[in-house]
Amino acid sequence: MSFKIDSEVQAIKQRFEIVGNSTKLNNAIRVAMQVAPTDMSVLISGESGAGKESFSKIIHSLSHRKHGQFIAINCGAIPEGTIDSELFGHEKGAFTGATGDRKGYFEETDSGTIFLDEIGEMPQSTQARLLRVLENGEFIKVGSSKVLKTDVRIIAATNVDLLDAVGRGKFREDLYYRLSTVPIYVPALRERGDDVILLFKKFAYDFSENYKTEPIKLSDPAKDYLKSHRFPGNIRQLKNLVEQISVLSVEREISLEQIQTYLPRTGSNLPALINKAESNDNFTERDILYKVLFDMKSDMAELKKLVFKMLDGNDNDKEILDDHKTLFQNIDSSHSRLEEYKEERKPKSEEEHTLIISSNEDDYDSEVEDITHEMELEDSLSLEKKEKELIIKALRKNNNKRKYAAEDLGISERTLYRKIKQYELEDL
Repeated sequence: MSFKIDSEVQAIKQRFEIVGNSTKLNNAIRVAMQVAPTDMSVLISGESGAGKESFSKIIHSLSHRKHGQFIAINCGAIPEGTIDSELFGHEKGAFTGATGDRKGYFEETDSGTIFLDEIGEMPQSTQARLLRVLENGEFIKVGSSKVLKTDVRIIAATNVDLLDAVGRGKFREDLYYRLSTVPIYVPALRERGDDVILLFKKFAYDFSENYKTEPIKLSDPAKDYLKSHRFPGNIRQLKNLVEQISVLSVEREISLEQIQTYLPRTGSNLPALINKAESNDNFTERDILYKVLFDMKSDMAELKKLVFKMLDGNDNDKEILDDHKTLFQNIDSSHSRLEEYKEERKPKSEEEHTLIISSNEDDYDSEVEDITHEMELEDSLSLEKKEKELIIKALRKNNNKRKYAAEDLGISERTLYRKIKQYELEDL
């Protein structure tokens, strides 16, 4: 019996061009095969680029709905204002620009399967509509009052922790448990051991046929280096790497030194998932680099407050600052402004000094707080500038293809679209 299941798993791999023999991968395929003949909802979890869509296709192709339509929808790529219309359709005149009736995906795929990728990006109003479809197969078009029926199987996927999103009030708890009747976890590439080498060889042969060249090979040290790499972009990142080396490398056997130039330890490899303990409502839409920048902003604000206190002390404190100019070089402007302020406030006599301390101490503290606030504002503007630069760099790197730029940045296409509008980068 075990041999039969293993042979069926191998057959599925060949059919869907899935490369690898890791235990976690095989277990995920077995679960997909077992749940396919049913109509149960499935929640596929895993990092971006790990191959979640392939599992949705396996489930559809092995189900009794295999002759029906299969539609894959990226919830993060559809603007919030139009997602209800896309999924459920709309009536003529339902909103500006609705010049006619339109069928939504749930109506179009009746008796088929809908794959909802990045389900965690779905607006909560749409989540309520989706829950109704899951519970009784009913939906209402935008601008209509007529209840329609649909017989659609829903497979959802996410690269974020939905339970954490439930705890933060960003995802409906009832919808989460309704979707995750059968959970499937697709392992990240770094969890699959030697599979990374098998995938490298597969991609190398594919590109050698495309470009009519000899396939590249890895030296043993290069293989060890590849297996130890994190690969935040998973299979998609590995495929892009192999294509790049296949085109640019003169040597066909890639040494450790060569692969390190294409795949350095430190670089723009941004994790697909971010710290789920973060309480910021929008944090799941930022990559870890942005988090580091904001943490630095907070630390710098605290450092400035400490500097202000030191400046208000004796001469020994100022000597400390002079001995550590490189540490405080980013706050020279605030230092100068505070010195000018203190010079203006400097008492002309001991009597005046006593008067100032007794009558204006609160006012002095207030003005110092204003200076601190001004500098924090400058930091915020600086972070916006860095964010804009990163977005421009990602867009140019991917030839303005927003889908791949968003993947490089570790954010959703909808978030990238909003940022492009915010920074007026539409004509880039």
